Amino acid sequence: MNVKKKTNMLVMAGLMACLVMLATLFVRVPIPLTRGYVHFGDAMVFISMLILNKRYAATASAVGASLADILGGFAIWAPWTFIAKGAMVLIALRLAGETRNDDVTCIRLRQVLGMILGGTTMTLVYYTAEFLMYGNPFMAAIAIPWNVGQFVLGIVIALVFHRTLASTAEGRQLLSRFK
Repeated sequence: MNVKKKTNMLVMAGLMACLVMLATLFVRVPIPLTRGYVHFGDAMVFISMLILNKRYAATASAVGASLADILGGFAIWAPWTFIAKGAMVLIALRLAGETRNDDVTCIRLRQVLGMILGGTTMTLVYYTAEFLMYGNPFMAAIAIPWNVGQFVLGIVIALVFHRTLASTAEGRQLLSRFK
C-alpha cells in the first residue's frame, strides 16, 4: 500500500470512528429495565465495513463505539464494547469477504448474512458481559431483542446508504478508493 493510500485510509478510518461515536452518543433510546440504550452507532459500524478494509473498519468501529461509552458515562462498558464491535466487523467481513474494487456497487447476500452474524455476535458479547457484571441471566436476556433490533436497523440504514452512494459516480469512486 503506497503512502497516499495509507494516509487516505487512516483519515477515513478516523472519520468513521468519529461517526460511530457521534451516532452512538446523540441518539439514545433507553432500554426498559436495564441500564442500556439503543442507538444508531451500528449503522455507522456497518457503513465502515462497507467502505473500509477489514483492519481499518474493525479498528474504527471498536474505537469509536468505545469512545462513545467513555464520553457518554458508560466507561465500564468500553472494554466490552471494543470487543463486541471489533468482533462484529471481523466476523461480518470474514463471512462476507472483502469487496473488490470492480464490484463495489452491489451488496451480496454473503455481506448481509455476514452483518447478521456479526450483529448476533455483538448481541452475545453484550449478553455475556451483562451476565458477568450483574449475575442475573434473565435480566441480561432483556436486552437481547433490543440489541437485535439495533443491529437490524443498522443493517437497513447501511444498505440504503450504500445503495445511494453507489448510484453516483462520485460515490462509486469513494467506495472503490478505500478497499
